[in-house]
This record gives sequence, C-alpha cells and structure tokens, in this order.
Amino acid sequence: MNVISLSSFDLAIAASLLVVLSLLSMLLSLGLEKKIILFSCRMTAQLLLIGLVLRYLFASGSLLLVLLMATVMLLAAGREVWARQQRKIAGISGFTLSLGAMFVSSFSVTALALLVIIRVEPWYTPQYAIPLLGMLLGNTMTGISLAMDRMTDQLYKQRGVIEQRLLLGQSWQEASRDLRSDCMRTGMIPIINSMAAAGLVSLPGMMTGQILGGTPPVEAVKYQILIMFLIAAGTGFGVISAIWMSGLLFFDKRHRLRLEILKGPLK
Repeated sequence: MNVISLSSFDLAIAASLLVVLSLLSMLLSLGLEKKIILFSCRMTAQLLLIGLVLRYLFASGSLLLVLLMATVMLLAAGREVWARQQRKIAGISGFTLSLGAMFVSSFSVTALALLVIIRVEPWYTPQYAIPLLGMLLGNTMTGISLAMDRMTDQLYKQRGVIEQRLLLGQSWQEASRDLRSDCMRTGMIPIINSMAAAGLVSLPGMMTGQILGGTPPVEAVKYQILIMFLIAAGTGFGVISAIWMSGLLFFDKRHRLRLEILKGPLK
C-alpha cells in the first residue's frame, strides 16, 4: 500500500481551519489569534526544516550526526521544561536540572529499547533512533515540566509549614515528603490518562501513522504498546529524578529551605 501524497493545496485547506479559528478568537475576544497564527507558522517551518534534516540524516546513517541530532533535541527539551515553569530555578542550576531529568527519562530508555528490545543493527540506525527519542522527549517533557512547576509553586506557597517542620527537627526529606509525592503524582497523571484512553477513546499517533503507511494493524499495535510502556517508564523515572534533584537544590546541608534560588513571581 502506497501512502497518498499530500499537495500544498491540501495543507492549505487544513490551514484555513486555523484561520477560521483565529477569526473566532477575535470575535470572542479570546486574545489567542496571534498565538494561533504565530505558532502554526513556527510549527510548519520547524517540521519542514526537520524533514530536510532527517532526509539527509537517514541517507548518511552517520553515528556522529545521529548523536549531534540527539544532543540538539535534548538541549531543546531541557530548555522547554525549564521555560514552562512559572517560578523557575534561577541560573544554570535550573537548566541543568531540567536537562538531567530529560536525559534520565529519554536517553536511557531509548538506549534500552534500541539495544535490548528492538535490537536494530546498527543500534543507532536513524530511522529508529531519532523518531523513538523524539517521541520519548516530547511526551516525558510534559510530565516533568508539570511536576517541577508544581514543586516550585508549592514550595513557595507552603514555605511556612515546611519551615515549621524543619524547626521541629525534621529532615528536609521528612518535611517535604507529602509535597514531593503530590508533585510526582501530578507529573505522572497525563501518561496514566493516556494509557487508560488508548484504544478506546483515542488511536495514538504512532499507531495511526503506521497504519496509514500500510503496516498491518496488529504489528502497528505492538509498536504502539511498546512506545506507551517506554513513555510511561521514562516519565516516571524523569519525574522522580527531577523532584529529587529539586529537593537537593532547595535545601542545603543544614536542612534549610532556600527559596532565593527561585526566579519568577514571588507574591
């Protein structure tokens, strides 16, 4: 089965829906019309550019280029996680923490999948490595950013309670245990909901793409199950590591709360 090719006119028809949506935003005074147009144009440019890059990357099959591409993707994901937080950890520490959490959630899980589960030869084959890493980065990024945003927000709002517990002799782990557990649950809720709805409410993107490309449905389902397992595990590992590393930054060796490292609205 050949994939039906889409023309520029076909894409223009789909884009016209966003134009209509922007007009509705203006009529309803939602104030979203500029973002809809801007980010749709940005998305189009980014995808066209990555399409050209991947075409060259797939043709070359170079390990160096694959690692370079993966590094760029990781840096971009780490920056997005850090930027999405309302109250950010200031300085290089905040970005490094986000980067480390994304590395744990995506790079390690992708390596396991390529080397142990899929066992593609060579393991860095771009057609497998880059799309798999991209799906893991994109999906785990949401959970990690939600968990870290809640962590910084709740630490500030509950600083009085936590400091009282510290004054009573509790360690920072004990004083912030409930808060950290709540943040971890917040970060894992999206992927848990996605797993609950997959197949009944929604057909996930990878499975849909493979079916449209002619892959037998059962084989497409197997790959989608694999991806969902990997995303769930990666999100969990990333969220747990992000919250734990945040705790190490927010509390010093004498178990004192350090909110001065926060950057953002503190009222």
